[in-house]
Amino acid sequence: MSDADAPQPGAPPDGPRVVSTGGDRSDGIVRCERCGASEASLNVATGMLRCGFCRYEWRTENALVTFDLDGAIGELSGVVVGSGTADVTADPSVTLRCTACGADVVIDTTAGVQARCHWCRHTLSLTEQVPNGAVPDMLLPFRVPKADAVTRVAEFVGKRTFFAHPRFRAEFTPENVMGVYLPYMVVDVNAHARVAGEGEHQTRSYTVQVRNSEGETRSERRYDADVYDVRRAFDVHVDDLTVESSAERLDRDTERTSNNVINTILPFDVENGVRYDPRYLQGFTSERRDVDVDALRGAVHQQVGDIARWRADETIDHYDRGVRWDSTDVDVHGERWVSAYLPVWLYSYLEEKKDGSTLLHYVAVNGRTGETMGSIPLNKGRLALVAGVVEAFALVAAVVLWVLM
Repeated sequence: MSDADAPQPGAPPDGPRVVSTGGDRSDGIVRCERCGASEASLNVATGMLRCGFCRYEWRTENALVTFDLDGAIGELSGVVVGSGTADVTADPSVTLRCTACGADVVIDTTAGVQARCHWCRHTLSLTEQVPNGAVPDMLLPFRVPKADAVTRVAEFVGKRTFFAHPRFRAEFTPENVMGVYLPYMVVDVNAHARVAGEGEHQTRSYTVQVRNSEGETRSERRYDADVYDVRRAFDVHVDDLTVESSAERLDRDTERTSNNVINTILPFDVENGVRYDPRYLQGFTSERRDVDVDALRGAVHQQVGDIARWRADETIDHYDRGVRWDSTDVDVHGERWVSAYLPVWLYSYLEEKKDGSTLLHYVAVNGRTGETMGSIPLNKGRLALVAGVVEAFALVAAVVLWVLM
């Protein structure tokens, strides 16, 4: 289907209705619920937060349930957004006042949401949802430990070592894998779809004898088919569609980066996302969201159209010669947008090419399921040699068969 035939993003439904997910916490020191210490982090083995001093562990609330952002999609009307999806308008640098000693500490949210007070050594956290994209509505904690991620990255690369560039093989160090919380939008859509096209159903097949211009006769198989105007109209409920919300990760230029491999490790079990708490980010890095809802709406509607055609394909068994869909129209009745940090283990390698250009390769591991995919620099000389050997072998085999016949 051409771009002209693809569903065009229409006017958004009424709204938005903003659901506050910020809570009543303020920036600064976030203390342990039992001993009051400011040091806590994720225990990947249990999925709970653990105090660094008293070892007390606790779990935070499920975000979608707590903020009633998981209601029936069929009843969704207008635009509903979490307060963490606000347009990015503020400076990424935020100044926090330490509530223990009164010092001012600046946090650059492009690199993280926590910093240590340089006077009293308390850990300060950004918890208020200022409109700079650093604090999302929810977060999905890591479940795959680093040791497991290192093993998966090593196995992925190990299976491709033969064709890997020798410099990459020499420099490959799987222990350098890093845990990163990447920014996504989690979207529910209530829509009505209409697809139309042309389908064929075969009615008869038979063989005829045809004569060419030189008088030679040959058999030719022919088919008769009825042609139908095929139309489908139905409701579409899209649940937890995940869309990247970082301009850097949305860059699909394969000459510069292999960002596309990151989406191959989807899906995430976003229904288990918890209310945002900066202590889950302790020991990991995070990327700030810098793309707004309006900039992503067209891509989401496009994917809803793709889903509608895929569902329509489940109803066309009668058309055994296929259906060509010529048009897809999607009327969106309701949308629900929630910003989220999703966990990914990343191993990156910057390939420097002979012409001076660079290509950033990634091997990515889903921090919840362990699904692994990646890109590695190729040894093009070896690849060409193997292809040549295979081609030569095929040529020799063809000659032998021709002689034997």
